Amino acid sequence: MSQDTAIDVTVETMRDIARLETIWTELEARASHSFYLSWLWIGTWLRHLPRGAQPHVLVARTSSRTVGLAIICRRKTWSFGLHARARWLLNETGDVRFDRLFIEYNNILAERSLADATRLACLEALAHHLRHSDQLVLSGIDPDFELAACRTAGRAGLLADVRADDMARWIDFAKVRQKGGNFRATLGRNTRQAVSRAMRLYAERGPISFRTMEATSEALAAFDLLAELHQVRWGRKGAFAHPSFRRFHEELIARGVPTGAVRISRTLAGDQTIGILYNFVHDGRVYNYQSGFLYERDGRLKPGLVSHVLAIEDSIGRGECGYDFLAGFSGHKSRLANAEHPLKWIAIGRDGPERRIEAKLRGARRVLGTVATNMKERLFEAQRVSGSTRYQSTCSRDRLSNLCFSVAELVDAPHS
Repeated sequence: MSQDTAIDVTVETMRDIARLETIWTELEARASHSFYLSWLWIGTWLRHLPRGAQPHVLVARTSSRTVGLAIICRRKTWSFGLHARARWLLNETGDVRFDRLFIEYNNILAERSLADATRLACLEALAHHLRHSDQLVLSGIDPDFELAACRTAGRAGLLADVRADDMARWIDFAKVRQKGGNFRATLGRNTRQAVSRAMRLYAERGPISFRTMEATSEALAAFDLLAELHQVRWGRKGAFAHPSFRRFHEELIARGVPTGAVRISRTLAGDQTIGILYNFVHDGRVYNYQSGFLYERDGRLKPGLVSHVLAIEDSIGRGECGYDFLAGFSGHKSRLANAEHPLKWIAIGRDGPERRIEAKLRGARRVLGTVATNMKERLFEAQRVSGSTRYQSTCSRDRLSNLCFSVAELVDAPHS
């Protein structure tokens, strides 16, 4: 089809999930998209929407053919004005607790042959749909979609504010295969030594094994243990602090494990589980969504590093193309990754006092976020050095850790 084909866009109230599933999956077969635009994610998400969510379906058509789809939720919010205003969110609800499910590589599902034209038509329709104080919120989008959204905003006389930005670090297996296919050989010397030392120590407990849970019952049991380990580590800041998070993922796992779209694995030292990874698999790419690790007092033991290395090697052996850590900072990501994707969280709306106040507050949060990230990086480096030289006391590490996470709590960070 020509990119000049006329495309009609409507925003419709969602009434029938079963009918939407038929249309969505049919378009999905004609589209290039991320896991987060698959019906597995979107359909599960729709079935677990919180009370008060107002989902609408963005539909792009040419003649009678559907060429674009997205879910747009409307939510009224109060900020600094006298009146509530509406936020229109792309594949999100606006409920902060529920949106901790955290969508990334967000976009509009669009037919491959008309992708650019469809997304542009949808953005223009959404921009013109906004009333005076409304905002369009686009979370976890890539640079191409951000550029298209910002240009559309400019043509409509609107402003685009960056609410947050982050980097998704990943391993491009093509680079590994170009160097002979041995992933560990591509790592830095200190990282290789840390992995080897940890595996030697774990091997003293018994053989180290990496097992993918093939049965749904096994996957759900592993997920229960993952949640337990995760909450021990993070407490009230953990992903499982809200019950809706767990219910959503139990259904996602039950639907995704049989098709191979969800992959849950255990890393064991002898009979002891030291790590569990909860990954998505889409189009030859593995997305590391969540994890739970058995942390111990001996800093030389690296359950996360070992689990990820084994998962990456398993994925390379399957002939897949990459292993994506998604957004957010963690020490192992920078040590293992060989590539990265920038992601942005933006809001589009008209200029005014409210927007300017919010922009200044976001700027202050970004400064605090930079401070928190730098402090975390120093903390992880101090812990790494301490694990090998023992020069830094546990007490000082704990004080630095508490300070890092206290600062981080002040920041509207997109990922924990």
